[in-house]
Amino acid sequence: MSTIRQLTAADLPALLRTQAACYGAGFNEPEAVFAQRLQQSPQSAWCVDDAARPGELAAYLLGYPSRIGQITALHGSFEPVAQPDCLYLHDLAVSPTCQGQALGLRLVQHAWGQATQLWGLRRSALVAVQGSLPFWQRLGYEVLELREPEHLSLLAAYGAEARYCVRQPA
Repeated sequence: MSTIRQLTAADLPALLRTQAACYGAGFNEPEAVFAQRLQQSPQSAWCVDDAARPGELAAYLLGYPSRIGQITALHGSFEPVAQPDCLYLHDLAVSPTCQGQALGLRLVQHAWGQATQLWGLRRSALVAVQGSLPFWQRLGYEVLELREPEHLSLLAAYGAEARYCVRQPA
């Protein structure tokens, strides 16, 4: 079974290749954005190496401690908050060649455990995109309707089907 490990700056070229294989062009974020995110919250970025393709990532997940209702702008920086109340999961990608191995589930479960251990956070939030809402709902996330114009504008940048979701502690 593949091991989950911390994502590092050395992984960024492989991360960008995985991202390109998983997302449409409008969702591909540049290397500089990922580098900045790793600097802002290095302890909340994880990956799994692709055992069949050395130097490639099977999957990755980036997040950061945040507050319910706060959305990271597409292509934007992670915004640190003084008193986080959740782990915001910004980007989960599983290489098309590695799907069906439950890597996404494993990364998310790992993130939940780390959030509790490192920051005492038991809630999680995210923006579901590109038809991923059923996956997140199976993991216990529920759509939270946002009302603030700023939040709605940020959400709209992710596309018409994007939904802000929250998972409460079990």
